[in-house]
Amino acid sequence: SLKGQLEPLNEGFLSRISDLLLCRWTCRHCCQKCYESSCCQSSEDEVEILGPFPAQTPPWLMASRSSDKDGDSVHTASEVPLTPRTNSPDRRCSSSDTSKSTYSLTRRISSLESRRPSSPLIDIKPIEFGVLSAKKEPIQPSVLRRTYTPDDYFRKFEPQLYSLDSNSDDVDFLTDEEILSKYQLGMLHFSTQYDLLHNHLTVRVIEARDLPPPISHDGSRQDMAHSNPYVKICLLPDQKNSKQTGVKRKTQKPVFEERYTFEIPFLEAQRRTLLLTVVDFDKFSRHCVIGKVSVPLCEVDLVKGGHWWKALVPSSQNEVELGELLLSLNYLPSAGRLNVDVIRAKQLLQTDVSQGSDPFVKIQLVHGLKLVKTKKTSFLRGTIDPFYNESFSFKVPQEELENASLVFTVFGHNMKSSNDFIGRIVIGQYSSGPSESNHWRRMLNTHRTAVEQWHSLRSRAECDRVSPASLEVT
Repeated sequence: SLKGQLEPLNEGFLSRISDLLLCRWTCRHCCQKCYESSCCQSSEDEVEILGPFPAQTPPWLMASRSSDKDGDSVHTASEVPLTPRTNSPDRRCSSSDTSKSTYSLTRRISSLESRRPSSPLIDIKPIEFGVLSAKKEPIQPSVLRRTYTPDDYFRKFEPQLYSLDSNSDDVDFLTDEEILSKYQLGMLHFSTQYDLLHNHLTVRVIEARDLPPPISHDGSRQDMAHSNPYVKICLLPDQKNSKQTGVKRKTQKPVFEERYTFEIPFLEAQRRTLLLTVVDFDKFSRHCVIGKVSVPLCEVDLVKGGHWWKALVPSSQNEVELGELLLSLNYLPSAGRLNVDVIRAKQLLQTDVSQGSDPFVKIQLVHGLKLVKTKKTSFLRGTIDPFYNESFSFKVPQEELENASLVFTVFGHNMKSSNDFIGRIVIGQYSSGPSESNHWRRMLNTHRTAVEQWHSLRSRAECDRVSPASLEVT
């Protein structure tokens, strides 16, 4: 019986001797049989398991562990497997190879479990969630954008549309006392109040004081000691729909006490800038701007309202605008008639101190450089915003239309002396400006259709300089 128990040990010893004789390599770390010493070398690429944590044990690993448990029953204390009893050399060699592969797999799994007991090693880049640490900087995806140079960026802006004059930057940093002592143009008293119930803004022009004496460049002014001031009110950027107070004669301390209403929504009113311009009336020359006050309405409480004394500052606009004229042109080729409608005018230059103006419009047809026909509207008393709605017809053959010009001149009617010139424009062959040329071109391209357009009045000198037709009329 003792001999039978020793036979397996002898066979195991003999198998080791045969392996050594067959030039088997022996790992010097674990003293196990191995060709490439892979039993003790660990690699991060040995096991790759994908899935959620904790990872489930794959089936092939369960099968390997079950085979290891079966092998433990026949292993010795040194974890060297005992080969089964056989007399065949081939069977002994195959048993040795199987024992070697099983033991190598067991050692690999043991080394992996010792490194990460809770889960197998995963060879993927870690995914971080939550707040990044202070040492790591998040990298945002770059967006391809067009680069602009400073010249390209500022070339889009037109500075004259965003500034009232060149002195606005200096004025913003000065108090009213400093402005008054620097420019000496006087002060203006006014108030504002917004009515939420009726959605309109009320501007009250109260009075002015310490206005400078008038300046006459041509020496035609008779009274050089007193001014004839009035105030123009508008809400920038809209300068067309402006209001105007009456003229106060021969005084440097005018009292106006006039109220004006602007129909405008509350949110829109907060985006506007109140501009008050004090103008010196001169019957015999152009009206001269004394000074101005600008107040951004977003900086005041419109609902609560308030009144202020503000120092006047110089204006880049030394002369006031002459007004605007709304005209309609229509040509009938079959009849050879040029129809002109004088619809209305607005914000005309005031020519009478006491009652505004008595404006009328004179229309003159010029063929080439020869005056052919003259017509005029009726005059309306005491207004600077007249409504005419009067039509006129001129006989112009189609072959002569290209050489025709229409001269529109606005006068203030005067019973005691000659009529007061207000403004002029020329439309046709010798137009006085781009706006007038555009109106004439549109009429030529749309026969039998009335074409309306607003025109800004120009001075007589400006029209005479650019239009030969203006020189042919009075």
